[in-house]
Amino acid sequence: MHYPSAWLQGASLGESIASELRLQIINGTIKQGEKLSENRIAADFSTSRSPVREALKALSNEGLIRLERMGAVVLGLSTQDLQELYDVRYLIESFAQQRLASGNHESLLANLKQLIDKMELAVKYNDYVEFSQLDFRFHESIIAEAQHTRILHLWKSIRHIVLTVMLITTDVVFSEGEKEQLRVIEKHRVIIKALETKDVNVIQNVTQEYFADSNITLHSSLS
Repeated sequence: MHYPSAWLQGASLGESIASELRLQIINGTIKQGEKLSENRIAADFSTSRSPVREALKALSNEGLIRLERMGAVVLGLSTQDLQELYDVRYLIESFAQQRLASGNHESLLANLKQLIDKMELAVKYNDYVEFSQLDFRFHESIIAEAQHTRILHLWKSIRHIVLTVMLITTDVVFSEGEKEQLRVIEKHRVIIKALETKDVNVIQNVTQEYFADSNITLHSSLS
C-alpha cells in the first residue's frame, strides 16, 4: 500500500515524504524501534536532506518517531496510542455535532448527502482510496461547520494520522465485501438524520454508537 498521489496535489516534497512514511509506520511496514536515516530516505525519494528533515519533524510532532542526530527512531502507534487518538477524535466530533443542533446548516447537510452519493459510487467501482477520502471529508466538513477555532486547531494536530488510519481501515472494510461497505454508508446516513433532528440528545447518542462501532473496526484493522 502506498499513499495515493492524488491526495498529495499541492503538497510540498516534505509533506509527501511524511505522508508515505506515516502510512508505512502505521501499517507496520516500518517497524517500531527501526532507525530512519536522513541519507537513506533522501536517496529513496531522490531528494536532498532538507525535505526529509521537514518530514521527520512533522512525524516527530505527531509522536510517531523520536528525532536523533541525522535521523530518527520509530515509536509507531501502540494500542493505547490508537485508543487515545480515537478518544480525541470522538471528543472533537461529539462536540462539533452537538454544536450544530442550533443554527441553519442546510448547505452542510446537502454537501454531506452528496458525499454519501459519491461513496456509493466508490463502492460500485470498488475504489477504497476514493471512499476513504470521501469518508474523511464527511467528518472534516462537520468539524469545520462548528466554527470553533480551538477545536479546529486540535483537529488539525491529528488529521494526518486520522486520514492515514482511515485509508488502512477502509481497505479492510472493502476486503469484507459490499454488504459491509453499504453498512458503513448507512452509519453516515444516520449521522445526517440525527443532525436534521436538531436534538442534542439524539445527536449525542448517534455519535456514541458510531464511534463505538468504528472503534471495533479500528482495532481489528490495525491489530
